[in-house]
Amino acid sequence: MKPSERIQVSDGSVVDPGFTQKVIQLTGEEVMACFQCLKCTNGCPLAPEMDVPPNKAIRYVQLGMRDAALSADSIWICATCYTCSVRCPNDIDIAQVMDTLRRLAYQAQGDTTPKSHIVHFHELFLDSLKEYGRVNETKLLARYELKEGRFLKDAKLGMKMFFMGKMSIFPQKVRNKELIEKIFDRASKRKG
Repeated sequence: MKPSERIQVSDGSVVDPGFTQKVIQLTGEEVMACFQCLKCTNGCPLAPEMDVPPNKAIRYVQLGMRDAALSADSIWICATCYTCSVRCPNDIDIAQVMDTLRRLAYQAQGDTTPKSHIVHFHELFLDSLKEYGRVNETKLLARYELKEGRFLKDAKLGMKMFFMGKMSIFPQKVRNKELIEKIFDRASKRKG
C-alpha cells in the first residue's frame, strides 16, 4: 500500500495513511507516541463542549482518519490553552496538533467551512494586534460584524460595554510597538 492511497473501512470511514505523516511533518510532534492515557481530555476545560475530545482527535490522526479529524467541531472549539500539552506524559504538543488541524481544515474548505467565522475573527484579532500592539475591541467588533455581514447585530451590547467603560472609541497603542512587530516577523519566518 502506498502512503498516498486512501482506504475505505467497513464502517464507511476513509483512512489516509499519508495524513498522519503530514501532521507529524507540519507539527514536529510524534503523535504516534500517544497511548491514550486521557490526561489531555481530563484536563481540557472545553472537553465537555467538544464532539471529539483531544485524545480522540489524536487517535484520528494516528489512524489517518483525515475526514473525521478535519470535520470535528472540536478543532475550532479548542482555545489553545496548552493544558493538554502540559499534561501529556509523552510531551506531545496537542494544542499545536489541534491548531494544525484547524489550518488544514481551512486550507481544504476555505470560506466554505462552517467555522470560517472563527478564522475571520482570528485574522482580525491579529490585525488589531499588529496595528496597535494590543486589541482595540471597538474596531475589532466593527470589522468582524462587517466581514460577517452582521453589521449592528451586536451594537446594543457594544454600547452597553462602552458606557460601562469596557470599550473605548479611541485605540490605545503600546509604547514599544517595535517589539510587537519583531514577534510578528519571527512568527512569519517560522511559518515559512
